[in-house]
Amino acid sequence: MSTKTVADNQSKALQTKLNAAITSRAALEEDFKAQSTMLIDFINKLTQVSKGMDIKLDNRLAQLRGLLTTSAPVVDIEIKINEISKLLQTHTTTNAQNIAKLHQDFKSAGLNLQKINGLPSDVRRKLRKLLTETESTKESLTQYAPLLTELLEYYILALQIKSNTSNQSSLTTDPIASSTVVSNNPTGVNTELIKQLSSCLSKLHLSTLYTQELLAIHKKLLKDTTNDEVLQRFIEIFDVIVADLQRERNSATTFLNTLNETLTVVQNSVSKTLSTCSKAQQTNDLINDKLQKQLIDMTGSLEKAMSLDQVKVDINTKLSSIATTLEKKAIIEKQNQQALSTQLNDMAEKVKKLEEQTKKFERKLAEQQHKSMHDSLTKLSNRAAFDEYFTQSMVRFHHQPFDLALAVIDIDDFKNINDSYGHTAGDKTLQVIASTIQKQVSDDAFVARYGGEEFVLIYTKQKQKELIKQLNSINKNIARLPFKFKNNKVSITLSIGVTHITIEDNIHTAFERADEAMYKAKSQGKDQVIYS
Repeated sequence: MSTKTVADNQSKALQTKLNAAITSRAALEEDFKAQSTMLIDFINKLTQVSKGMDIKLDNRLAQLRGLLTTSAPVVDIEIKINEISKLLQTHTTTNAQNIAKLHQDFKSAGLNLQKINGLPSDVRRKLRKLLTETESTKESLTQYAPLLTELLEYYILALQIKSNTSNQSSLTTDPIASSTVVSNNPTGVNTELIKQLSSCLSKLHLSTLYTQELLAIHKKLLKDTTNDEVLQRFIEIFDVIVADLQRERNSATTFLNTLNETLTVVQNSVSKTLSTCSKAQQTNDLINDKLQKQLIDMTGSLEKAMSLDQVKVDINTKLSSIATTLEKKAIIEKQNQQALSTQLNDMAEKVKKLEEQTKKFERKLAEQQHKSMHDSLTKLSNRAAFDEYFTQSMVRFHHQPFDLALAVIDIDDFKNINDSYGHTAGDKTLQVIASTIQKQVSDDAFVARYGGEEFVLIYTKQKQKELIKQLNSINKNIARLPFKFKNNKVSITLSIGVTHITIEDNIHTAFERADEAMYKAKSQGKDQVIYS
């Protein structure tokens, strides 16, 4: 085979390889172009989804699209992708925080909805199921959309029930009561707002002086007929609260200033006493050194003495000098003791005054603590005290189970009393019922006003049968009370729900079960006890 033939064959082989490489490159370019197009489409969709979240992110995505479209160097594209990744990471953190907050708000809204009176049992069950299913946080905000929709439906239902109840109450009120309400509210004063304000005022714990002022303003508020008068009462109430807070602040400031001054005096007395002791010690050391030298001198004189007469004379002289020194030492020690005693007595007096002031302030703090845990209207423990007591009881129960029961009490048709006879009559009713319940319960029971016309009882030693018997006895005694408003005799009854705590319970589930039992008692005719 000639050289030319070999060269031709090699040339053809190379041409074939070149054509294959060109074809492969064209295919790669097509694939790259397709992938680039797909990536650009993805970025476009990502831009649409994230549009408006962050201007920086929008700009970086637009810049990345431009780099890909113009086939920019890979290095530039990589830099831009890193910038976008950092922004997305920041948004991931923010999104997680938003999800956590939304979850907390969702749970809080659900728990608050559970406390609304009048919700049907099936709605309460659905709401409880919804809250149980959403115990854990969702992965994205969009997952909360259907949950929020469902929760919103329950809120709308609750508002409708409240509206219907209000309308029914206005329809069932007798003509005399209706005319009384209308006559007291000719200009459309918001009676519901006044009611809420009255409830808030009953929870305030002010000093005796300002409490009397608050009660006087409250009486005026209940008689006001114009919005301007109501607004004026609001301002007066705020003035009283601010004045009492200022009084408390001044009292605390005075005490702290007095405490600081007394501590300064005590500190000076201690410093002075220590200084006196130090000086006395120095003086005592000097006298002791002098005595030591005199004794040594006397010993030396004895060794040097030549005769007994000389010894006697020298010893008498030395002993006389030592006696004088000892007498001087005794006088100085007596003076130091007197000075020290005076200073210690003065210090003790200052400390005594400080202790008296501290005890006075401690008593005031104890009084404030007592007030903060008691309802000013009924003198019973308040909701804060109930929450603390029930929590402690649950802790003890889960540590070592015992008979622990919770009862929720609601006064039947209490709103009619307020609407027909006024809030003063309502307050008096609450006081009488609270006093009666307190007298009727056993010694092991804890009684508190939960809020409005609701009371709660916690029993720690009662079995089911005995517990129901006691609660029925309370209801009967309340029903026999001779209530009389505007010459009308009124019979008042209670709806009571009660339950025993189980190992599976927590504070919320136990209260909810007792609360549902109470509403069941209402729906079944009121004036009864339902055990759940």
